[in-house]
Amino acid sequence: MLKQQHQLFASVFALADAVVIAGVAMVAWVFRVEARGELYPQSWENYIKEPLLLVAIPVGLMALKGFGLYRPRRDKLIIGEVGQIAKAAAVATVGVIATLWVFGADIIVNSENVAVFPYEPGGRWLTNVDAARVQLPAFGVLFFLGLSAHRVILRLTLRQLRDRGWNQRTVAIIGSGRLAQSVVTRLAANSWTGLSATYLIDHHADRDEQPSPAVGLPVLGGIADLEQILTDAPVDGVYIALPQHAAALLPELLDRLERFAIDVRIVPDFTPRYVARHMIVSELEGMPVISYRECPTHGVGGISKRALDIFGSIVGLIIFAPLILLIAIAIRVTSPGRAIFKQRRVGLGGEVFKIYKFRTMYVRKQTEGSPDSGWTTRDDPRITRLGSFLRRTSLDELPQLVNVLQGRMSLVGPRPERPELIETFKKDRRRYMLRQHVKAGMTGWAQVNGLRGDTCLRKRLQYDLFYVKNWSLRFDIRILFETIFRGFVHRNAH
Repeated sequence: MLKQQHQLFASVFALADAVVIAGVAMVAWVFRVEARGELYPQSWENYIKEPLLLVAIPVGLMALKGFGLYRPRRDKLIIGEVGQIAKAAAVATVGVIATLWVFGADIIVNSENVAVFPYEPGGRWLTNVDAARVQLPAFGVLFFLGLSAHRVILRLTLRQLRDRGWNQRTVAIIGSGRLAQSVVTRLAANSWTGLSATYLIDHHADRDEQPSPAVGLPVLGGIADLEQILTDAPVDGVYIALPQHAAALLPELLDRLERFAIDVRIVPDFTPRYVARHMIVSELEGMPVISYRECPTHGVGGISKRALDIFGSIVGLIIFAPLILLIAIAIRVTSPGRAIFKQRRVGLGGEVFKIYKFRTMYVRKQTEGSPDSGWTTRDDPRITRLGSFLRRTSLDELPQLVNVLQGRMSLVGPRPERPELIETFKKDRRRYMLRQHVKAGMTGWAQVNGLRGDTCLRKRLQYDLFYVKNWSLRFDIRILFETIFRGFVHRNAH
């Protein structure tokens, strides 16, 4: 999660920096125009054609990146960041001049001789200089001033927002020794992470609930009560900070944490020389952190996936609106009851929501233990004739576009299950809850491979976990295209 959060903020900073650099280039051109004695440019379209504007943005961003202004380890003092911006401004100015010279831009080759100031008090011209010698130094100075003011304001704004609880995520620390206390201290000192430690779990098996005087956080018990503690006091993530002598407990802890849809990070009590390829190693103020498992859709990835969901659901609702209306009318005409069926399902992080589907069964009173509590089977007598057609063609799922637009589901992801079924599945399949690390979807990798309806649960879980582990926006788009040809109509859809 630290890596994804950094990618998100780095992208936001880069976009804002690009806007500031564009503004700086435009103001620098105004200096050149006024140096020529013109109050305003002939046409504002010339700003777009201005070679300085076209070159300044990429060169400026490269200079900022080169001086570490997009790195995850940020300086504590803002003055340190301003110093790096000053260096980046000098390099960017030189880089812009060199680039324009190489491409032979008019700003360098054919600049006019103009006066720095039109007249001195005695009425004589001051020293004439090349117009570029007005514009380019102005760009360098304005680059430093504009980026410094922008970064200071942005940093102070982010601090204020986080102080008020914005973008905060809670974590529990497993361990109560020196390493665990160090994790708590460094998280508190690095508020940019948005992570807040709420309690500790002692690495010994049993411990009475008591405060930890070292860090001021409660110790809610020992690892023998791990499942009960995480159930009673849910958090967004867990840091495992075991001392070296307790390292043998790690495999068991990871197995037990498989039952919870939370981020799991390991803080080793040593500097690892080798880390498995599927793990991500990051740093928190010099302290190594191994991300053993984390949600793949945090940060920029989550924003892009959500943008695809919003766009796709809106387009889908517009295209299928006439068909949705016709199906709703047909359901009401062919069988008594409402057209839209609502049911409780489990989504991201174990959150329960109501899914919308077209009703495909006869309305009847359910009792505990009735067949309605299980999956539907082929030729299920509960399904209406129209409902059978809707299920075979997946048209019964069109109302889920509303769930996607609401943000409770995604276009692509593991299919959502009912809470009572998940309680059974997670006992039999310890890795089942890892499906809940991403939003449930209308279609998914298992579905386009024919694993839908009353099919092998183990095989479906295998495909769902492959999707979670290998998620990317390109993978989502591929699944959406394959859904068109293999996902809507399938022999296992019933």
